Formats: sequence, structure tokens, C-alpha cells
Amino acid sequence: MGISLRVFLVNDDHSIQRLPLARYERLLQRDAEERLPQYADKRVRYVEVAVELAHRKPVRILRLQYFILSFDSEGRIDTAEQERERRLAVDLLPPVLPEEQPGLVIDAQHRFAKKRYDNEYRWTPSPELEAAIVRGIFGKNRL
Repeated sequence: MGISLRVFLVNDDHSIQRLPLARYERLLQRDAEERLPQYADKRVRYVEVAVELAHRKPVRILRLQYFILSFDSEGRIDTAEQERERRLAVDLLPPVLPEEQPGLVIDAQHRFAKKRYDNEYRWTPSPELEAAIVRGIFGKNRL
């Protein structure tokens, strides 16, 4: 048994395209040679799927996560937008130590940050699109 990460890009027409993990990692690492020019200046929905493997074949989906990835004018990951996303992700964390605050004031900053993060960098698939992703992992005969 092992675990594999699969990445699928979702095109504007709702078709899915598998992105090899090595290429995805090169994009994230800002490899000068790696780019996806067809996505230049676009925000693209994508799916990260953690899959349990047996004998190198997928047997179970462990997790599906739906994100949005921004590309720059050359088809590389937009570093400014990536940094903005990281800063917002840090704001998701609740305060470590409770602050001395008078009365009934509640620090809900992290809750508002989560709503903003979900609104800007996450998405929810339709049942049909999720089924297509599952078929992309297991093959045409499995849902």
C-alpha cells in the first residue's frame, strides 16, 4: 500500500486534464523552464486528490481538495497571488494566546479570513464534475 497525489486541472468547458505531479511541483517551485502558456493570465480551478494505491493501482480516494491557481502572463504560477494566498492562509489560524479584551468582544478575525480564503481560493464541484474526476482516477467503469 502507498499513497499518491494526483492533480487535475479543470478547463472552462468543465473538462479535466491530469497534470503530472512532477510538472505540478516544478510549477510550484518556479522552474524557469516550466510553464503552461494555455493558462496565461487565467485563474484555473484544480483538484488535488490523495489516492491509496495497491500494487501501483488506485484503490481508494483518501481526500479531494478543490483550489484555484492563478497564472501570470507567461503561464507560470503568479507569485504575487501565491504570496497573497499564503498570507491569507496564515490569517486562518486562531490566536494562540487569548488576548485581554473587555466585555463580550470575540476575536473572529480567523473566521472571516476562512470565508475570504474559501471565496477566493476554493471551489465546489458539481456532482457530474466530481464523477468525471473519479473516473479519471479509477477508469470509466467505476464511480
